[in-house]
Amino acid sequence: MEGQKTTQYLGYALGEIVLVVFGILIALWISNWNEDRKAWEFEREMLAQVRSNLVIDRDNLSGIITNARRAIRSSNKILALEPNSNPPDSLKYWLGEIAQFGRFLPLTNAYEVLKSKGLDQVSNKELRLLLGTYYDNMVYAIRDANEDIKYTFKIDWLPVMKEDIVDFKFGHYLVLEDMQEFTEAGDLRNILIMNIDNYQGSIDYMENGLEVIEKINRIIDREIGKE
Repeated sequence: MEGQKTTQYLGYALGEIVLVVFGILIALWISNWNEDRKAWEFEREMLAQVRSNLVIDRDNLSGIITNARRAIRSSNKILALEPNSNPPDSLKYWLGEIAQFGRFLPLTNAYEVLKSKGLDQVSNKELRLLLGTYYDNMVYAIRDANEDIKYTFKIDWLPVMKEDIVDFKFGHYLVLEDMQEFTEAGDLRNILIMNIDNYQGSIDYMENGLEVIEKINRIIDREIGKE
């Protein structure tokens, strides 16, 4: 009888231990599940903000690219003018499209929050790589390329405008005292040739940036759609 009681006691004790261990495991699982859920909710919120920032960057870049292409087309139109011919009335609008520059100010606040928390908060490895590529590399290359256009405006166009300007509206038209100079070989036509190269280089950097933005946003859309 004594042995039977001891066995029953040990059985009860073992059962209680199993229940306690089981309860601890369940509590740990719930705790981990809650932590994982919080991490995912944070990741999803940050990715949604990153996507919103990138949409604004995309629209900004698209506008700058459009203006850069207009500048190239207008430069080519001027360079195609017959030597020593009378300048067309549209010349002032072509010059207006050339003597301008775009400012690219990327929105990085959401990405900076992610970096401060650790990019490993982003579970998708490809997305982590693309985010780093865009924000830690491409935005600087794009900004520098656009700064080259701005530098050309300051160094090449401003001195000409200060000396000979008649009328000017940024991005719309430019009238100089002697428009005939654009149909003659000289410094002004050389500026146009250099501008074409600068604008094309800027476009190349921006188009690469747009491709990466589209890839990032496609992945984010997939990731945010997960439950």
